[in-house]
Amino acid sequence: MRMTEWLVAALGVLNLLLLLWLVLQLRSMISSQMEDKHRAMLLDLHDGLNKLGDRLHTVLAESSERLKQGVASELNQTREAMHGLKLAQTENLTQNREALLEKLNSTFETLNKTVESRLDLISGKVTERLDEGFKKTNETFANVMARLATIDEAQKKIDGLTTNMVSLQELLGDKRSRGAFGEVQLEGLVRNLLPESAFEFQYTFSNKTRVDCVLKLPEPTGLVAVDSKFPLENYEGMFFEGAERVSSTVFKTGVKRHVDDIASKYIIPNETSDGAVMFIPAEAVFAEIHAHHRDVVDYAQAKRVWIVSPTTLMAVLNTARAVLKDTETRKQVHIIQDELGKLGKDFALFDGRMKKLADHIRLAHEDAEKVQITSHKITRRFAQIERVELDATRQPPLLEEGPDEAEIE
Repeated sequence: MRMTEWLVAALGVLNLLLLLWLVLQLRSMISSQMEDKHRAMLLDLHDGLNKLGDRLHTVLAESSERLKQGVASELNQTREAMHGLKLAQTENLTQNREALLEKLNSTFETLNKTVESRLDLISGKVTERLDEGFKKTNETFANVMARLATIDEAQKKIDGLTTNMVSLQELLGDKRSRGAFGEVQLEGLVRNLLPESAFEFQYTFSNKTRVDCVLKLPEPTGLVAVDSKFPLENYEGMFFEGAERVSSTVFKTGVKRHVDDIASKYIIPNETSDGAVMFIPAEAVFAEIHAHHRDVVDYAQAKRVWIVSPTTLMAVLNTARAVLKDTETRKQVHIIQDELGKLGKDFALFDGRMKKLADHIRLAHEDAEKVQITSHKITRRFAQIERVELDATRQPPLLEEGPDEAEIE
């Protein structure tokens, strides 16, 4: 292919040169005498060009034949190489397939062994878990049986408690028993919250009346009477059905009667405080009075009688204890003032001694600084002696007081 291109290019150059030469000859051949020679030359040129074309055709034919033969041989070689490559690939695929099958067989065998071992392990663990589950189930069953036995015992105790509650109900059914119950509850609350000197039970006033408890508070409060009242019959009667039901008016009348009794007996001018306390030892009765019978509460307050329950009595007793504590504190104020005066004198003495100690410390610090300066001078002198810098004609004294920092350095 390259030779053919070269021949075509040479032919083109040759044709160009011939054309140029022809043009030049035509320009030079102006006269008519040269026409014959020019014709002859053109004939010769035409013959030369024909011969050159034949030669080029021959060369091109030979080059094409050689090119065809080379291409055919290269194609044959390529076919043979492709055939060999195909055979080699087929052999490689066959070998790879056999190797892959062997690896897969070995992998499957290993996997089967692993799965079997894992299954055996899981089976053992499942068996252990089942055994543990059976043990825990048996333990739970045993605990349940024990709990059932405990529940049976508790049921027996509940039955006994029911019997005791019936006995308590019978006990509270009697007025004297209810009064004793209220007095015991009142005594327990008062003894737990107040000192012995601040109360007295079954106290007798100047009018020969005896109260359940009296609180001895500081003046101007003085003696505060606390009497226990337990209007249980009328309270329960309001919740009965049928003919035995008691109206709320009867209940309020009974409570007001108790208020009047306390106001007339336990509020004595110039002997007690201007009020008394009615203690109701049942929170339910107290809640009923304050929630649904506000007129009774107002009536009691007008009579200077304060209705309290166990919970509110605790608040009253705590207030009384705070008042007693405040009174005792006021009694000790002059002692506290004397002690504070003594403490002030001791602190003034301490301050003077502290100043003296600070002066001693300051003087000791100054002496220590002077000793340190002298030590530096002695150390420097020894260093000069070691370096043989001692001047016999000039020997400064070793000890000086008050040298400056430049001399020390």
